[in-house]
Amino acid sequence: MNFQQLRSIRETARCGYNLTEVANVLYTSQPGVSRQIRELEEELGVDIFERNGKRLTGLTDPGRGILQIIDRLLLEAENLQRASREYTAQEIGTLAVATTHTQARYMLPKVVQAFRSAFPKVRIALQQSSPEHIAEWVISGRSDVGIATEGLSQFDELVSFPCYRWHHAIVVPDGHPLLQKNPVTLADLAEYPLITYDLGFTGRGHIDDAFRQENITTDIVLTAMDSDVIQQYVALGLGVGLVASMALQHRNGDTLTGTGLKVIDGAHLFAQNVTRLAVRRGAYLRSYTYDFIQLFAPELSRADIEKAVKAGT
Repeated sequence: MNFQQLRSIRETARCGYNLTEVANVLYTSQPGVSRQIRELEEELGVDIFERNGKRLTGLTDPGRGILQIIDRLLLEAENLQRASREYTAQEIGTLAVATTHTQARYMLPKVVQAFRSAFPKVRIALQQSSPEHIAEWVISGRSDVGIATEGLSQFDELVSFPCYRWHHAIVVPDGHPLLQKNPVTLADLAEYPLITYDLGFTGRGHIDDAFRQENITTDIVLTAMDSDVIQQYVALGLGVGLVASMALQHRNGDTLTGTGLKVIDGAHLFAQNVTRLAVRRGAYLRSYTYDFIQLFAPELSRADIEKAVKAGT
């Protein structure tokens, strides 16, 4: 039994039993992957995968139990490597942070700046994608930390921490009729074309839920990941913008500086959003990772983080 065999089993399950994709992930050949799987099955004396001819189609009942053990073994092996690097170079390395565009653009700059001042020899790799991909990257070990509003608490392999709460705001051109409404209602909004975030990004689910619960039909004419893009198209007169309040940093009262746009509070219309930070359950976190987490969420103590990460392993 060797680690390459274990990795072949794990990646085969992750890649939907597509051995060509597994070979690409492991930088080897498809016959090599097949051989590793076959040799481990022969050594253990059980079939790990179900087969249709030569094609793998799923996990057997013993295979599901074996895969859980393999996941733990490989996780501990990775933890061992990280622990060794911790003791040889405590303040040197790379911190991979997977996050959404909104978090990277509006919430992380000051955190990254403070972290770089404290750990000038640690390189930061910001990886931007959807919450679903962020979770996958943290689970696979590609990222050390994941930060997003939606979805991170839904994965058993992750432990996530609530960091801060925020709400959506309404953005309109100066002189728009909605500025005369007090307060603005969902029915008022539905009278106009709407511009907001892509599905799965930046609390979009709460926006859709609010209209659905009131049985109100909307006309969402444009979506984007970037709050600045949404504001740009609002300024062009394409519709009313629904954006994250944290993206409206350059404002004077209800006016967005230099844009000619006005801001209307939307906290009464949509459910509150919670940005969460997640790490892989059972992972070994280097000391500077704890520092980064505490810079982003100062209310979390290292002891609390360690306890949560170890729970259930």
